[in-house]
Amino acid sequence: MQSKKTNTQIKITILIIILAGVGVFWYFQSRSSFPIPGGETVLFDNENKESSVETALDTSTNQIMQTQREILVTDGVRHSIPLSEILSGGPGKDGIPSIDDPKFILASEATFLNDSDPGLGLTINGESRFYPYRILVWHEIVNDRVVGEPVLVTYCPLCATGIVFDRRVDGEVQEFGVSGRLWQSNLLMYNRAGNEKNESLWSQVLGEAVLGVHTEKKLTIVRSDVVRFGDWRRAHPNTKVLSQDTGVVRSYGRDPYGDYYTSESVSFGATFTDTRLHPKALVHGIEIGGQYKAYHDGALSGTITDTFGGMSIVVTKTDFGEIRFTVNGESLASIPGFWFSWLAVHPETELLK
Repeated sequence: MQSKKTNTQIKITILIIILAGVGVFWYFQSRSSFPIPGGETVLFDNENKESSVETALDTSTNQIMQTQREILVTDGVRHSIPLSEILSGGPGKDGIPSIDDPKFILASEATFLNDSDPGLGLTINGESRFYPYRILVWHEIVNDRVVGEPVLVTYCPLCATGIVFDRRVDGEVQEFGVSGRLWQSNLLMYNRAGNEKNESLWSQVLGEAVLGVHTEKKLTIVRSDVVRFGDWRRAHPNTKVLSQDTGVVRSYGRDPYGDYYTSESVSFGATFTDTRLHPKALVHGIEIGGQYKAYHDGALSGTITDTFGGMSIVVTKTDFGEIRFTVNGESLASIPGFWFSWLAVHPETELLK
């Protein structure tokens, strides 16, 4: 009798595993892919006139686009990056689920975190929040509101780019999702709309729409910090922490990327031949007047003054690991991420190491 019960339990367990596997397969396969146009490509000029790429560009289209950000049109769809460089990351549209109804707990309740765990620290109008990478690695996007301000918290594990944006576009609050597409190994987000024609792909590392009706529009960066939980909690003892209660079952104690963060490998269209830094070295990139510069995190300590783009740049790294860039006393937005990622989209960048 006991043997029969045991066999029945084993069969039920196997059936559950099979059904779970089928469910996962269906989950990813049922997600549609973000549509990429095909057909004839023409160049779009500032006077809304179109001309053939071959006529307008007698050299490498890709090179000119990378340096001048020319706008192209393919089958009536505008884009500012080569369509051939938009790659599938595996899961389809929303296959990596964004967190759209985030819940928060007190720092004292975040017992699942170690002091050394990294994440994004954000403070708006006196309210501080911490978004652990061990959660973001599974979701990549959090559509949040902090003291009424609509913010888009983003993290691309492949590039270690953790960036917060204001998620208003032309004054309207947008909700963003993970498109399942990548450019230069970086997350391509999309704004959700009732009609696919009103959805665009947005490059996270550029903070800019690169395909669709919003092409060329930029999101405003909201200053945040890539810090360890223990440091952030000491600097902001009243901080709230993103809860593991996301509505999706995930193993938040496991990182699916393993040793990728320290290896020299890059993928999904990105290449790396630079010898100045390890490809996965953390840098903080800035833009001034169309010029770009990266600052190696390991070279920053205390306060340093640098001259770039004809401006005096003051860079401060606090004892808690927070980074501040200022120009003439005004805050300057910076993008943290792997060196290879910054270099891939800004090949003419300068570097302080």
